Amino acid sequence: MNKILFPIIVSLFLISFGNQAFAQYDDNLAVFETNFGTIVMEFFPLDAPNHIKNFENLIESGFYEGTLFHRIIPQFMIQGGDPNSKTNDMTTWGRGGATDRINSEFNSIKHDRGIVSMARSQDPNSASSQFFIVHENSHFLDEEYTVFGRIVTNESFETLDSIAAVATDSQNKPLEHDQVRITKTFLVNRSEISNLLTLDKPDRTSSTIVQQYVGNRTVEFNNLRFDLPIGWTVQNVQDKKTTGDSPDIVALGPTMSDRNMPSTITITIAQIPPEKSFDDVISVKKEIINHYVEKGSLTVEYQGLTLNEEKSSGLYNLFYSKNPLFFTTIATGYFEDSDGPINVKFQDIMIPKGNMYYTITYSNDENFFMGDYEVYLNLIVTFDVLEQEENETSTNDDDPISNSIILETIDDKISGGCLIATATYGSEMALEVQQLRELRDNSLLQTESGTSFMGVFNDVYYSFSPIIADYERENPIFKEAVKLAITPMISSLSILNYVDMNSESEVLGYGISLILLNLGMYLGVPAVIIIGIKKRN
Repeated sequence: MNKILFPIIVSLFLISFGNQAFAQYDDNLAVFETNFGTIVMEFFPLDAPNHIKNFENLIESGFYEGTLFHRIIPQFMIQGGDPNSKTNDMTTWGRGGATDRINSEFNSIKHDRGIVSMARSQDPNSASSQFFIVHENSHFLDEEYTVFGRIVTNESFETLDSIAAVATDSQNKPLEHDQVRITKTFLVNRSEISNLLTLDKPDRTSSTIVQQYVGNRTVEFNNLRFDLPIGWTVQNVQDKKTTGDSPDIVALGPTMSDRNMPSTITITIAQIPPEKSFDDVISVKKEIINHYVEKGSLTVEYQGLTLNEEKSSGLYNLFYSKNPLFFTTIATGYFEDSDGPINVKFQDIMIPKGNMYYTITYSNDENFFMGDYEVYLNLIVTFDVLEQEENETSTNDDDPISNSIILETIDDKISGGCLIATATYGSEMALEVQQLRELRDNSLLQTESGTSFMGVFNDVYYSFSPIIADYERENPIFKEAVKLAITPMISSLSILNYVDMNSESEVLGYGISLILLNLGMYLGVPAVIIIGIKKRN
């Protein structure tokens, strides 16, 4: 079976992993001894169980001992956990990690002072061993990085402040190599620490704002409109429909080498048959699902016309306000691939509008299901039908099981993308791009001038970047050429990481200066060279 699986018949919808009950602390505390003092951390196992398990395993193996807090930004955070920091080669600091990668477990805990969160690259599922401790509240990171713990003693906060005050170079690295070393790490039982602070439960976001992604774009197909992040590819496959229940639109997440299939979202447009109701459509759906349950190829976890609102997040509440009636299911299907069995988790939602209904389905390898769950939530919240059309839809009444069509192949040349994200994804420049993203959220977008500039920039930039990004995917040499061409620009923009932009005038001043600098690099320098060559000739 092809790794791109689209089991359309088994539709499902996962109940939200929103704000869990807070009585969740386990007995284990992590202790990090440094040459500045001791840091004690407690964990949030209901919010990030996989991150905590990975963190504890690394502690017990001695992985962190001898590493440094290699990135220090006062009033922001201190970052550590990179095995490369054990060496004297400072150019490699921040680029290392453990062997295993952890899927994101984004949650609603705010990045307040003392919070421990996981560092990552642009890929949400790239967390490994690097972590950071928030020095001052940094809420622009909320719901985009996995919070898994917090520090819990007075000495821990004093140590945090002492490390944050260490002198650093222009790259936020400590000037003295051995200045902030982690000397010993271990796990202890909570009862063994006598000076724990009495802390309130951590603040959480309301989760009523749709998750924002780097390069998030609006897609319009078949009179439908929805948002997808850059890095996802989308295609209208209506002309490939084999039955009325085959998908009309297919979206794929980035391919990952450690899993059997990419994250997949499909949208199917169908007509409610004449003299039938949406309830009749649901009844047929249930019969089809029961057929696969009886065959043993499907396990259903939930079915219903609505979700339990007590278990839903703010994102679902936004969806409720737009769609008072819908049918949802959550289940896991079992498939055989050439490499062995694959458990594929699915979720879908059926939305009636007029005499039509729309089925939005998300599927992924069961072990990586939550990795792109926020992408799916973002899509259903922004999903909109621009125009109702009463199109006749082909059906196959004699074989209701034909709904289980699995698309074996799909055209890889799907349009859309960001030329910078495509050129730098997974490269040595990814860290710089991520730092610029943090700067944009924390500084530029906090001022009217910065917000206006980014709005104009995005309008111009995304008018041409998807075309170039497509060609980058097709031509590796061209991708390298683009990366080489944009390196001076990204390097010049990185200057903004080392200046204070706390007012409109400072944002305008630095912004205009950088625009002039880039004009000089990309236009002035080539012009001088060309004129010089002409004079010689």
